[in-house]
Amino acid sequence: MDSAIQAGHPRRWTILGVLVVSLLVVVLDNTILNVAMKTLADPNTGLGASQSDLEWMINSYTLVFAGLLFTAGILGDRLGRKRTLTAGLVVFGLASLASAYAQTPGQLIGARGLMGLGAAAILPATLSIISNVFDPAERGKAIGVWAGAVGLAVAIGPVTGGLLLEHFWWGSVFLINVPIIAAGVAAVRVLVPESRDPNPGRVDLVGVLLSIAGLGTLVYGIITGGNSGDWGRPAVWGSIVAGVLILLVFVAYERRSSHPALDVRLFREPRFSAAVGTVGLVFFAAMGSMFFGTFYLQLVRGYSPLQTGLLFLPFAAAQLIFAPRSAGFVQRYGPKAVCAAGMALVTAGLAAFLLVTEATPIWVLCIVYFGMGAGMASVIAPTTEAVMSTLPREKAGVGSAVTNTVRQVGVALGVAVLGSLLSQIYRGLMEGRLTGLPAALRDEAAESLAATYAAAAQAGPSGATVIDPANSAFVQAMHWAAGGSALAALLGLAAVLRWLPRQSVQMPESAQARTGDELAEVT
Repeated sequence: MDSAIQAGHPRRWTILGVLVVSLLVVVLDNTILNVAMKTLADPNTGLGASQSDLEWMINSYTLVFAGLLFTAGILGDRLGRKRTLTAGLVVFGLASLASAYAQTPGQLIGARGLMGLGAAAILPATLSIISNVFDPAERGKAIGVWAGAVGLAVAIGPVTGGLLLEHFWWGSVFLINVPIIAAGVAAVRVLVPESRDPNPGRVDLVGVLLSIAGLGTLVYGIITGGNSGDWGRPAVWGSIVAGVLILLVFVAYERRSSHPALDVRLFREPRFSAAVGTVGLVFFAAMGSMFFGTFYLQLVRGYSPLQTGLLFLPFAAAQLIFAPRSAGFVQRYGPKAVCAAGMALVTAGLAAFLLVTEATPIWVLCIVYFGMGAGMASVIAPTTEAVMSTLPREKAGVGSAVTNTVRQVGVALGVAVLGSLLSQIYRGLMEGRLTGLPAALRDEAAESLAATYAAAAQAGPSGATVIDPANSAFVQAMHWAAGGSALAALLGLAAVLRWLPRQSVQMPESAQARTGDELAEVT
C-alpha cells in the first residue's frame, strides 16, 4: 500500500491534462471578457453597458464563485470530485449559452452569476483531484503545471476574444466555451477516477448565504458610490456598513459552527494566513489593474480588441514560462524567497503605471506586463502548495476552496474598489471639461471614459473637443488606481517576508495515513 501511495495514480499525468482543460474554461472566460468590455459598453455593437454594469458583469461571476467555492469543495468531498466536476462543467456550459444570447446588461449579469455557480464546482475539484492522485513528492510540480494552465488561458483568452470580436458578434466570446466544455466533460467521464472524503463535512447553508449577502452588499455600495460620486447617499454608505456587519456576523457564526462554510480557525496558522492573504492581495492588485488597462489600450491608445489581446501576451507568456518552473525554484530557494521576488515584481509593475502617459512607448508596457506575469507565476504555485501542505490530503477540497475563495474575493474587491476609485476621480476631473457636449449628455458622459466617447460620437463634430481632455483625465485617474494596486501588492510582500516559511513544509502525517479502502476509491 505504501508503495502505491508513493507512486501515485498510474494515469496521473494524463489526468492532470484533463484537469487542465477543465480549468482552462474557467480562466478563459474572464480573460476573454476583459477585451470585450469596450464592445459591451457600445450601444450599437454591444449592450450599451454602463461602467457599473461592466463591473457587475465581472463581479456577479466572482461573488457567486467565491461564495460557493467552499461549499462546492465539501460537496465534492461528499458526493465525489469527478461527479462534482462534471456537473460544474455542464452548468457552466448552459450559462455560457445564456450569456451569449443575453439581450440586456441585466440578463448578462444574471447569466454570469450562473457561470460562477458552475465555476465554483469546477475549480476546487481540479485541485483536490490533483492532491489525491499525485504523491506529495510530485505534487508541487503538478500544481506548477496547474498554475501554468492559468497562464495558458491568459494567453489564449484575449487573443481569441479579439479574433472573435473582429469577425463575429460579442456573444461569440461566451459561445466559444461550449466546445471546450464538451471536450472536457467527455474526457473527465472516461479518464478521471472518482474520489471522496470518507468523513466529509456538512454543508453550511447559513454560512454560504451570509457570505454572499455580505460580499454582495459591500461591493454594491462600493461600486454605486464610485460611479455616482455621492458617497453620502444612504444607499451607498448604508450598503457598505451593512455589508461589513453581515461579514462580521458571518465570521462569528463560522467560528462557532461545527461545519463552517469557511473555517476561519484555519487562519490561526500564520503560514496558512500569509499564503492565502498573499493570493488575495495579488489578485486584488493585478486584476483591478487589468480592468483599467483594457480601457487605456482600447480607448486612449486606440487599439482594436485583437491588438489589445496581443499586447497582453507578454503577461501570459511570462506565466507560461515561470509557473511550471516555480516548484523547482521553491525547492531550491524556498517559498519565502520565491514569493517575495514575485510580489516585488508585481509591485514594481503596478508602480510603473504611475509613469504611464497617453504617449508611453508600447514596448514599455509589454515589459511591465511581462514582469507582472512572471511575478504572479512566482506567487501562485508556491502559495497554493503552502496552503495545501497544512491540511491532510483527504481535506484537499477544503484547502483549494479556501485559496480560491480568497482569490475570487480579491478579484471582486479589486475590480470594485479600484474601479470605483477610477470612476470617482475621473468624474471629478471631467467637471467643467464637457462644455463641448449638449447639456443632456454631460451627466452620462462623465460616468466613464467609454461613456464620454459614446456621448462624443452622438454630439457630432463638437464632441471631438472632449476626447483629449477625457484621455488626460482617465490617465490621471488610472495613476490613482495604480497606486492603490501597488499598495495592495506591497502589503502582500510584507506578509510574505513576515510569515511565509523559508523552506517547504511536509504535508501533515495524517495525509499519508490512508486506509486501503480510501486508496481504492482514488484508483
